[in-house]
Amino acid sequence: MCYTTSIQKSQEDLEKRFKRMAERDLKLKLKLSLYNIGFAFPENPVITNDKPEVISLLSWGLMPAWAKDRTFRKNLLNAKIETIKELPSFRNAVKKRCLVLVDGFYEWKWMDAKGKQKEKYHITLPNHEAFAMAGIWSEWVDKQTGEILKTYTIVTTQANELMSEIHNTKKRMPVILTPENEEKWLSGSEVDDFKKPEVELKAELME
Repeated sequence: MCYTTSIQKSQEDLEKRFKRMAERDLKLKLKLSLYNIGFAFPENPVITNDKPEVISLLSWGLMPAWAKDRTFRKNLLNAKIETIKELPSFRNAVKKRCLVLVDGFYEWKWMDAKGKQKEKYHITLPNHEAFAMAGIWSEWVDKQTGEILKTYTIVTTQANELMSEIHNTKKRMPVILTPENEEKWLSGSEVDDFKKPEVELKAELME
């Protein structure tokens, strides 16, 4: 699964790559998000289908509208594309599409059966360009404070050959969109059309 992403591109880089202007406070927050641990529920740059003209900041970890409190989100950092239309946590958000903007993600390869020894890899495009992962988003209202929280989850699929070698236990990977497929995902094209990864990736072993 994908629980750690990287974004080291500048606001200007993202605006140029995705042909959208960022919201006013994006640049400052990007400086704080060079290495994002999913369980910290960071705010990350995202393009949503309700505001497709801008790059927004949403918090990682989906909160369904019916969730009672924020602790629920720790289970919803990822959504399997094979079951996204059936599971109660995701099915109401399937049409609420978003692009999750990153320049890489991290995965750990188990070197023994129990995972006591691991190798850490940084996964990027060969040219280290920024790219978009498929995501879905939701709005949740805190009944105690009235705060409206916009959150997202990253959609995952069966790992390709490279990622099967690295993510060698669950054999999953994010749904990484080609530039041509970004608008198709955002506009609500059939989920099943995105099950097979089409993007070439590069894996760098980290110390």
